[in-house]
Amino acid sequence: MRCQNPPGILDKALCGLYLPVDPNLLVGLDRADDAGVYRVSDELDLVQTIDFFPPMVDDSFRFGQIAASNALSDIYAMGGVPKTA
Repeated sequence: MRCQNPPGILDKALCGLYLPVDPNLLVGLDRADDAGVYRVSDELDLVQTIDFFPPMVDDSFRFGQIAASNALSDIYAMGGVPKTA
């Protein structure tokens, strides 16, 4: 991965990291986007998102709702349709 000048925190962490080339990877780490997109077939692309953040509420059920909403918003932002969670 090419390094940005001046590098941000994520740029510093990923600078020099080898990113494999795959023609089916439509959106990867080379773009700052909400999710990754991988072509499964000519008719189907897989939109994936993985986020991590510490709990901001004490109720685990409520935190699950917040985390699910966050992940779903990433999929919608990329034009995807949620199928699993």
